[in-house]
Amino acid sequence: MKRAGFTMIELIFVIVILGILAAVAIPKLAATRDDAKISKGASEVATIVADIGAYYTSKGKFDAFSKMTNVKVDDNTKGAANNDVINYESKDGTACVEFKINSAADGNVTVTVDKSTDKVCAGISDIAGDLNGTHVFGGSSVSY
Repeated sequence: MKRAGFTMIELIFVIVILGILAAVAIPKLAATRDDAKISKGASEVATIVADIGAYYTSKGKFDAFSKMTNVKVDDNTKGAANNDVINYESKDGTACVEFKINSAADGNVTVTVDKSTDKVCAGISDIAGDLNGTHVFGGSSVSY
């Protein structure tokens, strides 16, 4: 009587091959996840700047962040007072980008992108670094 099945050596080879494939695939998946977080963060930072500018242009004043943009920042209730500082945080809680509202100076918003050691924040800094600086949305010298 002949038995149909795999020998122990064949099963070990299959397990070794699956282990090698897993060792190669898992780091690639982790890097893809970080790239997605970086891309989302850079997009949200650009959206915040555009939303703040559009709100100031239409209303002539700043308000709470929750009224100016739908992007979640560390404290969406801030934004109306002069020199309020709002931080955009990466998903692990590291503050990556700082938005400083200066409503007394004709609608200035100063954006500071942090080049920290956090991988996601560093990636956002690389992509959204051109947003660094002061954006003037009111007065006679509007610049973006």
